[in-house]
Amino acid sequence: MQIICRGLTTFLLSAVLAPVMAFQSVKLLALELDGPEDAVYSSGEVITGVVILELNRELRVRALGVLGRGVATAHWLENRSVGVNTVYNDYISKITYFRKRRHLIRDNGELTVLSAGRHEYPFSFQLPEETLVTSFEGKHGSIRYWVKVKLHRPWATVKKIKKEFTVIEPIDINTPSLLAPQAGTKEKMARIWYRNCGQVSITAKIDRKGYTPGEVIPVFAEFDNSTSRSVMPKAYITQTQTFIARGTMKQKRAVVATLCGDIVGARRRETWHGRAIKIPPVGPSILQCRIIKVEYMLRVCVDVPGTSKLSLELPLVMGTIPLHPFGSRTSSVSSQYSVNMEWLRMAIPEQPEPPPDYSSVVSDEEAVQNSTAVQNSTAVQPEEDLSGVQECSLMACVQEFRLRPPPVYSEVDPNPQPITMRPRCMTC
Repeated sequence: MQIICRGLTTFLLSAVLAPVMAFQSVKLLALELDGPEDAVYSSGEVITGVVILELNRELRVRALGVLGRGVATAHWLENRSVGVNTVYNDYISKITYFRKRRHLIRDNGELTVLSAGRHEYPFSFQLPEETLVTSFEGKHGSIRYWVKVKLHRPWATVKKIKKEFTVIEPIDINTPSLLAPQAGTKEKMARIWYRNCGQVSITAKIDRKGYTPGEVIPVFAEFDNSTSRSVMPKAYITQTQTFIARGTMKQKRAVVATLCGDIVGARRRETWHGRAIKIPPVGPSILQCRIIKVEYMLRVCVDVPGTSKLSLELPLVMGTIPLHPFGSRTSSVSSQYSVNMEWLRMAIPEQPEPPPDYSSVVSDEEAVQNSTAVQNSTAVQPEEDLSGVQECSLMACVQEFRLRPPPVYSEVDPNPQPITMRPRCMTC
């Protein structure tokens, strides 16, 4: 009986200590990506790195693999009361943008024995060529990219290590759609209780739609206050995060920059001639993801005491490629001009037809008469007085070329049809 108990105890201790011993045999499992720690990637680029495995003693390994993934996730909970109970609704949606696996030690049914010491396994994989989505972290969702290493050992749990990396898809604001000016007008009748106090109107304009963080937006606006109270004009840059799951939308708004103007008195008008509002360091716009969107807006508004504010919204796009100092607008205009020129080339033949030969227009008799008249007129000519040449105009000094003139216009047909020919009927 004692022998059976000792054997059972030994078996249990070995079962408990085996994973610990296997874990202790792995001194280090690390994942390093080439390049700096804050490296940024985009579509089509190649990610390279190395997996470092340091062992204190010999280790049997079933498999060692690297997995690269990029996933967008939107998730939030909503609750509602049903009697005395609370019902929770779980909203979740996911989109996988890429998933690639590399086998550093393939599981072929046999164990691989690794000696004690340091082992390095380089790896690489390419991001998809199609457009990815910029990395993002929000309250109700995220867009994450990572590399995960899994070490499979017999009679032990899978050892994992994970490292995230950043993806930023470039947004070039040097495009005609993002260089187009944005403008708008809005008006409102101010009411206090049931009494009209007058009308308030806003007219605002900005130079373009696309900007990059750190730039200054000059705001051109006019505030017309026809009410009997003073109003306060303001401008905000707002960020709106939109999360979509199971056909339901969740939004989170935040003000990232503020501009306050001077008080506009009753029945007065205020004009902003390029009031500056600076864009703080914010993330780029995310417009290509189906479940997560990040949008920006310039909101010009007027606070009217005793009533709701009047607000005018102008859309913004936060890009990653700044405005070119030269050639951005010129290139857009030249592209439009080239399109117009292409249309023009289609309408004009490349080789215009040559003019008709002079002999086909003027008969031989008329040519002989004209040449005889020219010779008689140039046979004897008095010597011209050139003393007043310097006093005459430039056009008067142009030599007159005496070429054969074109035939004299006449309404009489020089080649009439014979009388015996039957006239053509225009209705046949």
